[in-house]
Amino acid sequence: MAQATIGDSEFDRDTAVTPREDEDGVYDAHLSAGWTIIHAVNGGYLLALLGRTLGQALPHADPFSVTAHYLTPSAPGPAVVRTQRVRTGRTLSTGQASLFQYDENGAEIERIRVLASYGDLDALPDDVRTTAKPPAIPPIEHCLGPSDAPAPIPGSSAITERLMLKLDPTTLGWAVGAPSGKGEMRGWFGLADGRDPDPYSLLLAVDALPPTAFEMGLTGWTPTVELTAHIRCRPAPGPLRVSITTRNLAGGFLEEDAEVWDSADRLVAQSRQLARALRTP
Repeated sequence: MAQATIGDSEFDRDTAVTPREDEDGVYDAHLSAGWTIIHAVNGGYLLALLGRTLGQALPHADPFSVTAHYLTPSAPGPAVVRTQRVRTGRTLSTGQASLFQYDENGAEIERIRVLASYGDLDALPDDVRTTAKPPAIPPIEHCLGPSDAPAPIPGSSAITERLMLKLDPTTLGWAVGAPSGKGEMRGWFGLADGRDPDPYSLLLAVDALPPTAFEMGLTGWTPTVELTAHIRCRPAPGPLRVSITTRNLAGGFLEEDAEVWDSADRLVAQSRQLARALRTP
């Protein structure tokens, strides 16, 4: 199968929106069932869809900082995105977007609300001063994907068929009933059709790995409450490396800090999210 290209991929089609001719800043969307976890639509996919929408609505196309509050679970099907320009400057534009779906009576229910700043990643200076280092992950051929699991993985679903996801075996104790107790998840990430990464797919990458709660011994769903992603530069072609850590689970909530590195060993995205840790009965 030929490798998909940016703009001609299932990911691009499933995050596309259509502007309404009669309503400025309003877009129609369809949430694909292909990006679900169990029955809910993946939060990273939603972030990417809203990120692409704001890239169309604002004069700058590249997301720099995106903060999302997940209000109610999204379901596959039609949706509407309402956007608003907050501020427009020479180097940064700020806007907000909300995604709505409909209840059985046709009333709109807000699913997710985003506030974001956009700019031009190609205009950033080359100067980098950092102490950050790429995560130590074994080569892809020594990592494991959903098809390598000895039994069905909790939470696996349609989204796994659309991802190239190979996880570090040292973060997979949960898959064989022996979680390490550490809040760590690491792996190689890409789209299954071979499409190279771009700023929008980075918004997916920060929330596409299994939750760190699995390796802490929890097997329930961990719905995101709030997520902030920073896109640091345009990623180079090739697979990404994603590292996610949790240091504190307390009061039924945990944080997840993610780093995304590209094939040129550059830190291309960072995120922090607050999630609920729901225990199974």
